[in-house]
Amino acid sequence: MKFIDEARIEVIAGDGGDGSASMRREKFVPFGGPDGGDGGRGGSVYAIADRNINTLIDYRYAKKHLARNGENGRGSDCYGKGGDDVTLRMPVGTMISDMDTGELIADLTEHDQQVMLAQGGSGGLGNLHFKSSTNRAPRQKTDGKPGERRMLKLELKVLADVGLLGMPNAGKSTFISSVSNARPKIADYPFTTLAPNLGVVRVGPSKSFVIADIPGLIEGAAEGAGLGHQFLRHLQRTGVLLHLVDLAPFDESVDPVAEATAIVGELRKYDEALYEKPRWLVLNKLDMVPEDERKARVADFLERFEWDGPVFEISALTGQGCEALCYAIFDYLSEHSDAHRAAEAEDLAADVRFRDAPPAKGDVTPGDDA
Repeated sequence: MKFIDEARIEVIAGDGGDGSASMRREKFVPFGGPDGGDGGRGGSVYAIADRNINTLIDYRYAKKHLARNGENGRGSDCYGKGGDDVTLRMPVGTMISDMDTGELIADLTEHDQQVMLAQGGSGGLGNLHFKSSTNRAPRQKTDGKPGERRMLKLELKVLADVGLLGMPNAGKSTFISSVSNARPKIADYPFTTLAPNLGVVRVGPSKSFVIADIPGLIEGAAEGAGLGHQFLRHLQRTGVLLHLVDLAPFDESVDPVAEATAIVGELRKYDEALYEKPRWLVLNKLDMVPEDERKARVADFLERFEWDGPVFEISALTGQGCEALCYAIFDYLSEHSDAHRAAEAEDLAADVRFRDAPPAKGDVTPGDDA
C-alpha cells in the first residue's frame, strides 16, 4: 500500500430539522391546541484513531465527508429523526488542524480515541413550545440551525521511541532489520527507503521499544534536494535520535565528517526543537574497516566532527555492537520516558481543543431525537 502522510478534507455536519407549526384537529376535540414537534438534530462528524490503519491514503481521494440532516418535526407531537453521524477512522498519530484558522483540533495518540470534527445543527422548536395562557393557538416555530463546515488538514506523525537519521546508504534499513521485526527493502543504491518504516525492538520479556527509519537526507534537503525533508516530521515524537554514519564509504572521496555535518545542518533548518532532541552517534559498517585502522579512524572522525555525546560503534550487517546499543537505548528510555511524555502532554495541552464526545443514547432534549 502506498504511504500517504498528509491529506486535506472537508467535513460537513448535518443541518437541524425545522420545527412544525401544527394544530391538533380531532373529532370531539374543539380546542386541540398546538401539537407541532421539534426538528431532529443534524448528524455530526467524528474522527477515531485506529491502530490497524497506517496511512491516510483513503483521504487523499475521498475529500468530502457529509453527515445527514435532521428530519423536520411533524404534527401529533412527532419529533423529527436525528441525522446519522459519520465516523472517520484514522491512523494513530494523526494530527488534525483547521486550515482556515490554523487551530490544532486534535492529536490522535491512542487507539479508539475519538474527537468531534464538525457538530451537527440543533433542531428547530415546534409550536408546542410557544403555547401560553394568552396564546392558545401559536403559529410560531423555529428553523433548525446549520451544521458546522470545516476544511481540515490531516498530518500523520508516526509514534516511535527512537528515530534513525543518516545519509542514504548509511545502513539505517539494515540496522532496523537487524534489531527488530521490520523488513524494509535493502539495496546498494541511494534512496532505497521511500517511506518511513517502524520496527519493534525486544530486549526481554515485556521489554521493548519502537524504532522509526525514514528516507535518507542529503545536503540541500531543506530546499527540496533528494526526497526533501518532509519525512523529518515522523521523528518529532521520538525520545532519542540515532545518527548513523557510514565510516567506510565505497567512494573514498566521500568525507563522513562532511556528510554528518550536513545532516545536522538540515535537522536544524527543519526544526530547532528536533535539533535539540537527545542525539546519539552510531558509527556503522566497522566490519569494512581493517582491525588495525579502526581505532584511529574512529578517533579522527570524533575529533574533526567535534562530538562529545554518546558514541556507539556497530556493524548492522554482522550485528556487532547492536545488542549493546539496544540495551543502552532501552535503559535510557526507561529512565526518561515519563519526563518526555509529560513535556509532550504539556505542549499539546496548550494547542489542542478537545471537542465533546457524542451525546449518550437516551438523552433527549429539545432539538434531539424523540
